[in-house]
Amino acid sequence: MSHVLHRHCHNPLPTVARGEGVYLFDTNGKAYLDASGGAAVSCLGHSHEGVRRALHAQIDKVAYAHTSFFTSEPAEALADRLIARAPGNLDRVYFVSGGSEAMESALKVARQYFVEVGQPQRKHFIARRQSYHGNTLGALAVGGNAWRRAPFAPLLINAHHIDPCYAYRDQRSDETEYEYGQRVANQLEEKLLELGPDTVIAFIAEPVVGATAGAVPAVAGYFKRIREICDQYGVLLILDEVMCGSGRTGTFFAHEQDEIEADIVAIAKGLGAGYQPIGAMLLTQGIHEAISSGSGFFQHGHTYLAHTTAMAGSLAVMDALEKEALLERVTPTGELLMKRLHDQFEHNPYVGDIRGRGLFIGVELVQDRRTKQPFDPASKLDTRIKRAAMELGLMCYPMSGTIDGKRGHHILLAPPYIIEPNEIDELVAKLGQSIDSQTAQVTREFANAS
Repeated sequence: MSHVLHRHCHNPLPTVARGEGVYLFDTNGKAYLDASGGAAVSCLGHSHEGVRRALHAQIDKVAYAHTSFFTSEPAEALADRLIARAPGNLDRVYFVSGGSEAMESALKVARQYFVEVGQPQRKHFIARRQSYHGNTLGALAVGGNAWRRAPFAPLLINAHHIDPCYAYRDQRSDETEYEYGQRVANQLEEKLLELGPDTVIAFIAEPVVGATAGAVPAVAGYFKRIREICDQYGVLLILDEVMCGSGRTGTFFAHEQDEIEADIVAIAKGLGAGYQPIGAMLLTQGIHEAISSGSGFFQHGHTYLAHTTAMAGSLAVMDALEKEALLERVTPTGELLMKRLHDQFEHNPYVGDIRGRGLFIGVELVQDRRTKQPFDPASKLDTRIKRAAMELGLMCYPMSGTIDGKRGHHILLAPPYIIEPNEIDELVAKLGQSIDSQTAQVTREFANAS
């Protein structure tokens, strides 16, 4: 009997023993190709020698020192490295232990900024439906994942949501992609006018939507319009790159590809590649100066801020991305994976859409490809595919509720940046077997039931 409170009480898990490259191995010696990077975390694969060496070296010096007493050389160097890469006026980095903490910090610093500049009436956040921004109460409140929010709804702050930019589902037949993007972006202005623009703190979005909707990128021009609206009404733009950032979509910051600048950005996951828990919030020079010249301190904190060992590990991850030219691999490798997926599923009646950027790809499943009708939520197709894939030695990230929190299924793929062509072939073949077997089984079961 396990005394661990696992995510699912009735889902026995294999025990991991070791990792090597894009594979994890259980205690029975079975190999699992990590096609999702866990949850888009393991961008370097498993057992990267340079990161392991850096962690050992840092532990031998000092593993931890509380940030109310000390800074550290790895923290200062990592902050310098991130700001050197950051677009726009991002100028300061706040290091935490994960994505939810990074987003919670972003919400707090945004509110404190307006208090410092004499606009304490600003209290509202606007985000998008079918988004996910973390599991702490503040991050959960601004997120648009209906299933995750539901049990805790009475505890959540009153955030506001507009439609996502989800062209596969929502673009009308009488509009171009650009027109569609402008239409849904303009919902932000409508919501601002409804609430009163001078009461809104920030708009929050994932540049490429992750787990909730399955690697959905915005159409061209959408985020430029969002930035215009934020500037017009003095609202901050917070971008959540916890899952899609750190090179996952082909540039270190995902929003570089949308040619915009953010006021606050949250990153995590690939920043540490899984070797240590880490997240970071980046903010502009203007926000920092308002706090610095006002109260003089950010009224927020955690015990493990800028944890020294985590800083050293993440710095080694940055070294690997740059010195091994791994960022340069992401786009061409992603294009190869996308081609293999299209070849595999071109005639599959149950694959409705394949989308994404770089090595961040979503496969949306439908019961009817022509009408885009989803499978019945009662089918639990996502759970079935995950189980079938694991039996074949493949880790992927299936989810339900793609469309509205209840209907729809997709599979998220986010393999390590080091994945090779032969491993991509293995990934696609095993994914194809998993999808084929489970969609066929679900179709038979529901046909017999009717």
